This record gives sequence, structure tokens and C-alpha cells, in this order.
Amino acid sequence: MRPRYRRIMRFAARYLIQSWWYELFLPRLGLGIIAERTRTQRMRRIARRFHALAVDLGGLMIKVGQFMSSRLDVLPPEITSELEGLQDEVPPVAFPAIRQLAESELDMPLERAFASVDEVPLAAASFGQAHRATLAPVDADELGLTDAVVKIQRPGIEQVIEVDLRALRRVAQWLSRVRIVADRVDVPALVEEFATTSLEEIDYIHEAVNAERFATDFADDARVAVPIVVWERTTTRVLTLQDVTAIKINDVDALRAAGIDPSEVADRFAAVMFDQLFVNGYFHADPHPGNIFVTPRPADADPADDGPPWRLTFIDFGMMGTVPDGLRRGLRRLLIAAASRDGKGLVEGIRDVGVLLPSADTTELERAMVQLFARFGGMGFAELQEVDPREFQSFATEFGDTIRSLPFQLPENFLLIIRAMSLTSGMCSSLDPAFNIWDAVEPYAARLLQEERGDLVQTVAREAASVAGIAARLPRRLDELTTRLESGRLTVETPKLDQRIGRLERLGRRIVSAVLFAGVLVAGVVARPDDPVLGTVLMGVSALPLLHALFAGVAARRR
Repeated sequence: MRPRYRRIMRFAARYLIQSWWYELFLPRLGLGIIAERTRTQRMRRIARRFHALAVDLGGLMIKVGQFMSSRLDVLPPEITSELEGLQDEVPPVAFPAIRQLAESELDMPLERAFASVDEVPLAAASFGQAHRATLAPVDADELGLTDAVVKIQRPGIEQVIEVDLRALRRVAQWLSRVRIVADRVDVPALVEEFATTSLEEIDYIHEAVNAERFATDFADDARVAVPIVVWERTTTRVLTLQDVTAIKINDVDALRAAGIDPSEVADRFAAVMFDQLFVNGYFHADPHPGNIFVTPRPADADPADDGPPWRLTFIDFGMMGTVPDGLRRGLRRLLIAAASRDGKGLVEGIRDVGVLLPSADTTELERAMVQLFARFGGMGFAELQEVDPREFQSFATEFGDTIRSLPFQLPENFLLIIRAMSLTSGMCSSLDPAFNIWDAVEPYAARLLQEERGDLVQTVAREAASVAGIAARLPRRLDELTTRLESGRLTVETPKLDQRIGRLERLGRRIVSAVLFAGVLVAGVVARPDDPVLGTVLMGVSALPLLHALFAGVAARRR
């Protein structure tokens, strides 16, 4: 396991140093254009090499790559496109090793535990693999089902995860010392959250409990189906479930062949995921195509049953997330603000959720969100693809510094929420290129708003009290403002302008230092033939303004 640890650390160190050189050091020398020109190629090369490393090592590295491939909202397409293949690209373990582990866990031969087990895996994942099986007659009679899927953990995966987490924790410590990263996110805390989720995912008893809790949440919802857990054949490292294999949710051709409209699947899938996140507070955090089936209504179904013609069947409940009540209320407010294109309300919702620290000055962010909604609000994925990239670049240029300067933090379990929403949005867009997330959000947000109208009287009362308080304080504040105007003590705070002026002042000082360096150096070179001592001293002294020209501003950035 030691070589595995060293490989991960060498990879991380190499590309962290490379990123520091191109993204931080070169711009300080005025060579940012080099980083800009090579960024796409560098990002693609890093992602390609991480892809190869993850496939070769397997284990937790596959999960890291899967998460990165879903972050279309944060990472550039050069990275996400290179990592997409990690969703299904995991070589299976030979069946004799799988048999040995399963028999050890079940404490009996497989032939006695099941009537049959298919040696060819149905699916291979980074932590385990699944095989089709037929239940023994006694279990089949008791449960009323025959076909099952047995999920068996990869031998030695616990040790692999332990080593990978140790490496990730060390990398997180490195990143926590980089101020530009530490000011925005607590990387060690994110790694610990990732560790907790990963350790829960290899506990199949925990997954079985999750499946039953999820089934309880949707027991009265005809849109959703969940496989039955076969507890008699389930342990910490072996999980047996009802075989619910059907049409993969992203198999558009199979859906159409079954008479199912993919756009309806996209709408229903989004609605079900919204319910999990904003209503139930308990959600499937890994809704990728391999974990969701579209199950058509059986041909022999009772005609009197007025159920839907198809259902969404979820599997693999190893990665689940919970949304505390306070966070769920904040997310609902955020959703309502987004649906109503309320830029200021969206920023307030972001603060309520806890993504922004209370001390953050959000004036510029509010202006950015208002302009963002005014230009791009309401557009679907297909429409956004047709927008001139220069418009996105213009927006990023205008508000990039503002957004990067804000003190962001991620609440507990927020990483899983982001993952679930990213996968949901990507899935719906693949089912229907014309899918517009706003069309799905607006009626849902309207329903949430209607449900919350029970608190409307209290809300109105609070607003009235707030307005009354402002009105009562207004005369005194106007009087104070007039006094300041008359005495010439009125000041206006312009954080963004002050920041830019500060940068210009620092740049001016660096230019003066550069000119001084050139002058002293040239004087030393000219004087040295006639007076070697004076010439050498002048050339040596020229290093002082040179150092200031190269590194001035570093201390200011650190303050």
C-alpha cells in the first residue's frame, strides 16, 4: 500500500506546483498571458493523467474522479469531459475472489445460500460489484420474489480506502495553507465529509437501512419504486436486493421503443429529486445513469390499477445525504428566489443557507446576480450553448474579482447536495436537450410558496414592524446626514473602486522600482571598468529595487 500512497502524493505535488507556477507566480511577473494561453491544454493533460491514475489505482480515486466529472458548474469542460468515462470504467474482480469473500461473509457455500449466481458481473463499481442470482426456494417463498442481485464488496477495499484517505488528508493540509483556497473553503472539512460518506458506502448494512428509509419516504408515491432488501442474505460486505433491472434512464432509444417520452422522464426525475432535497430532506446523492431505471408498467398488471405507465426505480443507496430542517428552509427560499429571478433575494438566500459568511459585503454580488438574471435567466441548456462565449467572458471579467473575493464556506453535507443537483441537471439535459431547469423550478417553487403561506401573517407582521422601525428612525438619520454634509464629513465607501485604486498604486510603485533597477544597473555597468568597487556595489544594490518590482504586492495580498 505504500507505493500507492506515494503515487497519489507525487501526482498531487507535481500538479499543485505546476498550478502555483502558472496561476500565481507568472502573473506576478506580468506573464499571465502565458498561463492564459496554455490553460486549456494544461487542464486537459492533468485530467487525462488523473483519469489514467484513477483507473489504474481504483478505490477512492474513482469516486474522486466521478465527483469531479459531475462538477460542470465549477470545473472547465476540459476536465469534466476527460473524466466522464470513470462512471462505468472499472475492471471487475475475478469471480473466485468474489466467491471466497461472499462465502466467508454468509458463512456458507454460495450453492446453499442461493439457487444460482451468475459468475459474470452485472456491473462493476469502485467499491464492489453486482451479480445476478436466483433465491433459494425457501427465501423465494417467504419474500414472494425469485430474481435477485447480489452486491459483493471488492476484497481489500477497506485498506485501499484507508490509504487513499490518508493521501487526501495530506493534500488537504497543503491546500489549507494556500490563502486563495483557504479563504473560500475549508478543504480538510470537505475531505472529512467525503471520508465519512465513503466509509458509510462500504457498510452494506448501512446501505440496506438507507434503502428501506428511502422506500418509506416514497411509499405512497406511485412515481418511485425501490428494490426489496433480502435481509437473510445481507451482511456488512454482502447485500442482496430484489432484481429491478429495467431501462437505464439515459437510454433514450430504449425509452422511445417502450413508448416513453424522454422529456417526460426528465421532468419527472427533476421533480422527484426536488422532493428529496426540499421536502423530504433525505436524498439520493449519487443519481448517475447506472443507479436509476425507468420501469414500464407490467403487461400483466391489473387493469383496475390506475397506476402510472412507468416508474423511476432507484438503486445503490450507499451514498445518501440528509438536509437539516434549517438548511432545507434556506434551500427552499433560495429556490423561490431563483424561480422569481430575484437577484437580491437569491443572494439573501445564499447567505441564509450559510454559503456566505455573515460578514460578506454582497452589494456587488447582488448587482452581478441581477445582471445575470436579466441576460441569461430563463434560458435552457440548449439556449445557453448558442450564446456568444464573449458574453460569458465579459460577465466573468466584470464580476470575477468580486465573486472570488467573497468569503464562501460549504455547510455540512452541502457537497452531496451540489453533487446531486449537478447530476440531476446533467441527466435531464441529456434526456431532453431543450430541457429548461427554470420550467421545472417555477411550478415547484410556486407550490413551495403556497405551502409556506401559513406563515404569511407572521411574515407580513415582521415586515411591517421592520418598515415602522425604519420610518421611526428616518428623521434622525436625515438630520445626521444633513449635519455631515454641512460640516464636510460625508464619506462614501466604494470597496471595489478602492481595491482597484490600491492595485494601480502598487503597480505604479513596481514600475518606479523597475526603472530604478535599470538605472542603477546601467550605472554600475558603466562605472565598473573605471572603478570596479563602485560598479560592483551599484550592480549589487540594483537587486533591491528588482526584488521590489518582482514581488511587491505579495504582502498586500496576504493582509
